[in-house]
Amino acid sequence: MGIFSRMLKMGEAGTHSLLDKFEDPIKMSDQGIRDLKKDLAEGIKSLAEVKAIAIRHGRRIEELKRNASDYEKKAMLLLQRAKDGGLDPQQAERLALEALNKKGDFASQAMTLKGEKQHHDQMVAKMQANVQTLKDTVRQQENQLTTLKARYKTAQATAKLNKQISQIDSSGTMAMLEKMKEKVDESEALAQAYGDVSMIDQSVDSEIDKALEGSGSIAAQDSLAALKAKMGMDSA
Repeated sequence: MGIFSRMLKMGEAGTHSLLDKFEDPIKMSDQGIRDLKKDLAEGIKSLAEVKAIAIRHGRRIEELKRNASDYEKKAMLLLQRAKDGGLDPQQAERLALEALNKKGDFASQAMTLKGEKQHHDQMVAKMQANVQTLKDTVRQQENQLTTLKARYKTAQATAKLNKQISQIDSSGTMAMLEKMKEKVDESEALAQAYGDVSMIDQSVDSEIDKALEGSGSIAAQDSLAALKAKMGMDSA
């Protein structure tokens, strides 16, 4: 699959239709980002290789230019030596011509290599733009995926909760609550009834005690009269 096809696929991953279409959109989005990162790594590697070629060409061009300049200087020195009488003029011209030929060769090679370097420089510029685009795309997709993961999990949790709520039998629950209320009312009424019965028993005991008030003193007087009679004492 091509880079731009995968980028298009990742763009679709951010839509709700993709979430409905695929069984596990999170895993698919993760895989899409991994594919983009792999393309990015390959792109960076290719960029480095092409840039290395351009750098070597640049160094070689500078070396060729120095060689050409050196041979031009040598030709000038040969002619100058012949002029000063230190070298045969014909020999000086012949050697100077050879030096100029070498200068021309180096200059020609530098010119050819310069064209190749310009071509590689253009390739480097385009590849750098593509690599930057991939970097931006990966960063954007990672941010988007983080948001989608959060939204997806929230949607799943909400759907689960709504499903649970929809499955609740409200009428059955209300009936259960009514039965429980009746049971509580019955228990409360029974508790009150027992309390009332207890109060009734206490009231009866109170009435009996009240009716018998003073009985203790009457019995004591009777006992005293009997004791006096037994002792032969008259009752006052």
